[in-house]
Amino acid sequence: MFFDELGRYLSSANNRAEILGDLLEHIYLALLPLVLGLVIAIAAGWLGMRYKAARSVVLVASNLLYTIPSLALFVVIPGLIGSKILDSVNVIVALTIYTAALLVHPVLDALGAVPQHIIAAATAVGYKPVRRFFGVELPLSVPVLAAGVRVASVSNISLVSVGALIGTGGLGVLFTDGFQREYFSPIVVGIVLTMLLALIVDLLLVLLRNVLAPWDRAKKVAAE
Repeated sequence: MFFDELGRYLSSANNRAEILGDLLEHIYLALLPLVLGLVIAIAAGWLGMRYKAARSVVLVASNLLYTIPSLALFVVIPGLIGSKILDSVNVIVALTIYTAALLVHPVLDALGAVPQHIIAAATAVGYKPVRRFFGVELPLSVPVLAAGVRVASVSNISLVSVGALIGTGGLGVLFTDGFQREYFSPIVVGIVLTMLLALIVDLLLVLLRNVLAPWDRAKKVAAE
């Protein structure tokens, strides 16, 4: 009987259009903060690797920021940036903060894993600090950093749904709508699509890692 109800729900053109719109908004709200947070985390990681005092500050700040409850942050941000409570920018800012906080540790670990003799060799041939960072250190840190980015992507895709509690979009709308109406079909569709989205994004990140760091894949194949 449930599958019949699910079939009727999905057979509606209006429902399918709503689901597609929620899915696209979910992708936007999850992936934009992932990119922005990664950029911020890389900048913080560079400071942390270059200055020992900055490293401690960056680590403490990231730990504190990540302990803030997501729903509370969604509610507080409009007062901080002057946006409306239903603006999607609130979710983007909140998830950017979470992403940056989550990725600071992986960025520092990834940069710390770059062999010192390679850094010394790049310096010896004339690489300045900024050029060495973007041309040598950051590319070589990709295999380690990719693991952290994959975790952050899953976290973002999950947390976007929380934003539906304050009225923003995404697949979380299907959850709140289903609970309010005691109608389980949209809830099931939302759960399945969220899981599929997380899986697809994770696979794309693995593919991107292999493209950006082909030597790591070749090393693993040779080891096998």
